[in-house]
Amino acid sequence: MTKVSGLKNPAVVLAACVLVNLTIQILYVWSLLRVELLNPEQWNWSSTQAGLPFTLVLVFFATGALIGGRLQDKFGPRWVATAGGLMVGAGLMLSGILTGVLGEGPSLLAGAYNYVEGYGYLPVYGSPIGIALAFGVLTGLGIGFCYGSVLPCGLKWYHPSKKGLIGGMVLGGFALASVIYAPVTGWLLSNFTIEQTFMYLGVGVAIVSFIFAQFVTNPPEGFVPAEPKNLAGAAVTEAPIDFDFKAMLKTRVFYLMFATFALVASIGLMMLGNIAHIANVQLEAGGVLEGANYSFLGLIAIGTFLISFVAVINTAGRIAGGSLSDKIGRINTLLIAIVLQMGTMLAFFWFQSVWLLVIGFALVGLCFGVFLTMFPALTGDQFGLKNYGFNYGIMYMAYAVAGLIAPNIADILFEIQGDFLITYLVCAAMMVVAIVLTLLLKKALDERNLELDEMRKAGVTEAA
Repeated sequence: MTKVSGLKNPAVVLAACVLVNLTIQILYVWSLLRVELLNPEQWNWSSTQAGLPFTLVLVFFATGALIGGRLQDKFGPRWVATAGGLMVGAGLMLSGILTGVLGEGPSLLAGAYNYVEGYGYLPVYGSPIGIALAFGVLTGLGIGFCYGSVLPCGLKWYHPSKKGLIGGMVLGGFALASVIYAPVTGWLLSNFTIEQTFMYLGVGVAIVSFIFAQFVTNPPEGFVPAEPKNLAGAAVTEAPIDFDFKAMLKTRVFYLMFATFALVASIGLMMLGNIAHIANVQLEAGGVLEGANYSFLGLIAIGTFLISFVAVINTAGRIAGGSLSDKIGRINTLLIAIVLQMGTMLAFFWFQSVWLLVIGFALVGLCFGVFLTMFPALTGDQFGLKNYGFNYGIMYMAYAVAGLIAPNIADILFEIQGDFLITYLVCAAMMVVAIVLTLLLKKALDERNLELDEMRKAGVTEAA
């Protein structure tokens, strides 16, 4: 076993991985920014226009994770994480520049006027397409570069029996970021313009992520992780066999995992990407916002609280779910979360007070955290860590599929229906399909694990 110390100590690298994710995860603060952009007295974007940057950032985040994972497999995680953080900062700053330049008059793009009840036709200010490209594409790719480099790096420093816990901790930093960014963004929007908010966030992300990324390094050649004392109680104890992406794509397990991941991720993206909007609609339906339906600062305050609270619960779901799956197995943990999420969706329409919304979003965030921890761990279990960056990057394209479809479904159904009832029912139906897929996945994994055991007995360590 190769001993390490100092700045290449596993704990130091793990902390750096968590902190890089904590710094670059600005996805869900878009829920606050879109409240400002939807304001008919200011920017007057439609729900679809305000949803486009979020859709694109999810798609390019997953694309960036695929590219970043491949690059870190070849060149190591440090420079990939460094480049990713700078891209996130640049995308945010460019969004601020585009808003500042194009926000002084009506947009010259087609469809630059939106009809608003009680106001008539009003011009759209700023550049929906420009910000979608800057925030959605450049920032999304940067987030993916960081995510795709720090997750495999963190896992390589620890024993296979801890994949769930370590993966949950690294991803927990990603979830916990909203606890910081939600109040910071809310304060910036309350005291500065939206273009200044973009700029300040961009500068901060670029500087802080650059510092933390310098400590994200792979273990030295020949490094063997320490074996935990309570190994006998772990669900996964065997060292995984390393598969390259071609061998992975030949397995039935991969496609069942991909389809299940896309379905369960869709629910969280639909809900968490629209927290402030859903809160407004639900509270208005419950009479809580009587006489204050267009108090945008009030909606930002509610959204800020919900985003921060859900981020804490989401983090707990990632860490607790990962740890639980190390003990009772990935599939059992996944099934528990899917059933809980389905029940939550069936009841969500009637969550029309602040406290019921807190409970509802807490359950959504908890389950979403579990989902996003299970699939990184399953990928490592089934296909190994040698090619993990690229392999999980391919698996993570399921998140891109979810990001491309889910937020658009929510926006379209809302504009047709005027509330989110149909959205919740669609989500519940998707969870029923996810249960069926998970049961099929369980059967396929049982068969595959027998094959992997035979390969280990034959001395096979890699498969191409």
